[in-house]
Amino acid sequence: MIASLKAEEQSQLQLVEREDIDDEEDLFEAIDKLIAQGINAGDVKKLQDAGIYTCNGLMMHTKKHLTGIKGLSEAKVDKICEAAEKIVNFGYITGSDALLRRRSVIRITTGSQALDELLGGGIETLSITEAFGEFRSGKTQLAHTLCVSTQLPTNMHGGNGKVAYIDTEGTFRPDRIIPIAERFGMDPGAVLDNIIYARAYTYEHQYNLLLGLAAKMSEEPFRLLIVDSVIALFRVDFTGRGELADRQQKLAQMLSRLTKIAEEYNVAVYMTNQVIADPGGGVFISDPKKPAGGHVLAHAATIRLMFRKGKGEQRVCKIFDAPNLPEAEAISFSANVINPLGSFFLVSAAS
Repeated sequence: MIASLKAEEQSQLQLVEREDIDDEEDLFEAIDKLIAQGINAGDVKKLQDAGIYTCNGLMMHTKKHLTGIKGLSEAKVDKICEAAEKIVNFGYITGSDALLRRRSVIRITTGSQALDELLGGGIETLSITEAFGEFRSGKTQLAHTLCVSTQLPTNMHGGNGKVAYIDTEGTFRPDRIIPIAERFGMDPGAVLDNIIYARAYTYEHQYNLLLGLAAKMSEEPFRLLIVDSVIALFRVDFTGRGELADRQQKLAQMLSRLTKIAEEYNVAVYMTNQVIADPGGGVFISDPKKPAGGHVLAHAATIRLMFRKGKGEQRVCKIFDAPNLPEAEAISFSANVINPLGSFFLVSAAS
């Protein structure tokens, strides 16, 4: 009886949220609107086949890239871009307009009040949040929790949307989702149905999976994209210093794609990253480590979180880099199956 009441209450909450979303202004302009501007329907179909489903996304591509699409000449691309500029404003705006755009940002709860405080309310849409740290430090556990909390209604600090999960290391466990969903009072079956999952085996496969997401995100309400981990396949597929420049270029292209997805569809991107030994870390730091990926990855991430092991089963999360958050740390108590993050508490913050 109680379970059925909970389910009914939850469905009502989600229904209210759906109505709110219907009343909101569209966050992106569908590529189909180009037809009304005199663009041939066949050319619009060619853009869709290339993974471009919105006018916003179209303007994020260079003309060189667009002319590389089979059947699109330079003249056609110029005409298409001119039509898109009439629909989407990609020029200067005032600071007040920028502030209004920021109000579309949704902050998704991590399931921990202290972690949410650390992040200024939760994981942000329209940006990339990177979590780096050594193995068993809590990065993937946070990813599993976000798979559930993203589906909560917005008035419960969720994203009221679906989740896409790209797994490069084989660490996703659907059975871990079930107790987390129950902890939030949600139906585990419905939660799992709202997660689309793909296992990537090469960096090329990983990039192609991102291209395929455009069609899904233009049709369904996604709010979170998880890539766990972002660097693993690049470290496998490129070896030695001779391939380093090529690796970083391909990595930059993939990170650029993640940025465009975040901004085009107003989704949060949460990616995990590995660490490497840092010989120049200093003599006063025991076992110094730094995030993999170098400057290319550092510049792409909006918010960088450093996870490390504390005493015993404790885990520490620190703001490593963020444009609008003070340097601070949160330490967890021991984790468990139902709450894999444990109970975090805020321990320090710079003024």
